[in-house]
Amino acid sequence: MIRLALASLLNRKASAWLTILAIAVSTLLLLGVERVRHQTQENFANTISGTDLIVGARTGNTQLLLSSVFHIGALSNTLSWQSYQHLQGLRGVAWHIPIALGDSFGEFPVVATSTDFFEYFRYADRQALIFAQGDSFDDAQTAVLGAEVAKRRQLKLGDKFTISHGSGGISFSDHDAHPFKVSGILERTGTPVDQAVYIPLSGLGQVHGESVRDTTHENEHAHDHEHTHEHSHEPPVYTFSAVLLGLSSRPLALRMQRDINTYQGEPLTAIMPGMALTELWRTLNLFEKALLAVSTLVVATGLLGMLTALLSSLRERRREMAVLRAVGAGPVTIFGLLVSEALILAMVGVGIGIGMLYLIIGVGGDALLANTGILLRATPLTTTEWSFLAAIILAALILSFIPAWRAYRNALADGLTIRV
Repeated sequence: MIRLALASLLNRKASAWLTILAIAVSTLLLLGVERVRHQTQENFANTISGTDLIVGARTGNTQLLLSSVFHIGALSNTLSWQSYQHLQGLRGVAWHIPIALGDSFGEFPVVATSTDFFEYFRYADRQALIFAQGDSFDDAQTAVLGAEVAKRRQLKLGDKFTISHGSGGISFSDHDAHPFKVSGILERTGTPVDQAVYIPLSGLGQVHGESVRDTTHENEHAHDHEHTHEHSHEPPVYTFSAVLLGLSSRPLALRMQRDINTYQGEPLTAIMPGMALTELWRTLNLFEKALLAVSTLVVATGLLGMLTALLSSLRERRREMAVLRAVGAGPVTIFGLLVSEALILAMVGVGIGIGMLYLIIGVGGDALLANTGILLRATPLTTTEWSFLAAIILAALILSFIPAWRAYRNALADGLTIRV
């Protein structure tokens, strides 16, 4: 039966290949939408790990998360130095990472922070950041590059560059008087860390003409500077976009979040990254369903094209069916022939669609990451993707019953009758 179906399709190669192409493109779109949805959600979830609270000036939870972690959007308010000192002194705070945003290096965001970022920041399953080359900040005029920044700008250790005020590739003024030298390049993480430039807080202060206290080792050798501090004027300090907090005990997070949100010094917002991510995906759920609905409609269009091709060929194949009946083929054989043809078309189309998906990921994955920030990996098909493929083949099988039933009912004389 399969050999007979293949021979019949080869006799109608043009229409068969057009049907296969329609099913392949439909499969590609359905798998592509599902893979973008699944891996984007996975990439978001893997971006930050081990951080118990993110604190910023009063704003929405999603806005604070997107700006501080994913460098998407901008925060209109900043967190004062006094509030940062208050956060450091809270009982149960094990570590703290200050972050100041607002500058850029071309299309890449510049993140001013301390060396604690490279020591305590975690992504995926609590994986630490690793230096592919060099090391952390040496002084106020050094910088660390994410893997994607170094690759696209072709920078190496010791190279100098300047940053600009503004974000999102929109520059209001260039800080040409304060170039930074590359002191380190991070290993690729598949997170927004790869697409950011990291400079010390003191370097950002110099660029903006403000003094910044370097909190990296503020407790080291404190007794050696105690006398100096007593007789020196406290320099002006900088403000921050957000502060990442790690707690000595995770159960403290809820109580500390409440305390920070009710802080009287200034309006603050403290969020737990996991809950904020859940809220973000709940917001995007409608768009996910819309994309899935569109891709499902495209698949339905491809399958209807297959049904149309099979139905339109029946009139031309009436004599073929009659000859098969005349040489001993029963109605079940005729029925099975049409169903086999539909299954072959669907399975070949699905197979080509899978191949096209992996080809696009392999060839265009880097370009997709560079232009959209979406990281797609050529991982094996998931259970959901397999279920989609099975649904396509099952739908093709069910639709094939329509032309198969019509062929089954065609009378032997109908095919042999000469029509004028």
